[in-house]
Amino acid sequence: MTSRIVVIPTRRAHSNNAEVARSIGVDIIAGRYAEGTRLPGDAELTAMFGVSRPVLRESVKTLVAKGLLTTKARVGTVVRERAAWNMFDADVLAWHLDAGIDKRFLNDLAEIRLAVEPRAAWLAAAQRSEEDVAALRRSMERMRLEASDSVGFADADLALHVAVARASGNLFMRSIGHVIEAALRASFLLSAPVEPEDREAVLLWHQKIVDAIATGGCRARIGGDGLRHS
Repeated sequence: MTSRIVVIPTRRAHSNNAEVARSIGVDIIAGRYAEGTRLPGDAELTAMFGVSRPVLRESVKTLVAKGLLTTKARVGTVVRERAAWNMFDADVLAWHLDAGIDKRFLNDLAEIRLAVEPRAAWLAAAQRSEEDVAALRRSMERMRLEASDSVGFADADLALHVAVARASGNLFMRSIGHVIEAALRASFLLSAPVEPEDREAVLLWHQKIVDAIATGGCRARIGGDGLRHS
């Protein structure tokens, strides 16, 4: 696997300051402005983007709030270390897709999913409503109907994972599911089970999770640490 995997363009911003923030944010994430480096001065940036100083300052405030920049007296505006970035910010995640997601991004995403999703399924088995179960089954059926490498398959897979988070009844898990939707969708597109045996394995394990949640059976098979087999 190469460092840069794919660029997945997201929607453009609807205001000048949001678009400037997006452009600088993508440049930071892509490494064009390295950690610890100082951004160009206001005069250069306003000329570069064709905006006023107030617009630029609002953009910088946005990036400071998201953890990408810090402003220091007599130093200027400096790029913060990656560990300070708010990865649960929807814009920051979207800018990663614009910049090009790499193996590290996918690994980090997989680890947070492993920490959250099994517990969400465990809770869903106790909390789920008939409406929740119907949503899970609709997503499962759509996955079976769509080609494995299609956007439709990835969207159905995403809908299933979001439905599990919703069925858990935990507001934090619901929020995490919605925040990382775009990143999950990209991950599913990149890891599409194109080989027939891989597709069948993916469908089988997803169906087992849906059935276990629907019957409450996964609470008998798992402990507080989450699913042991999915």
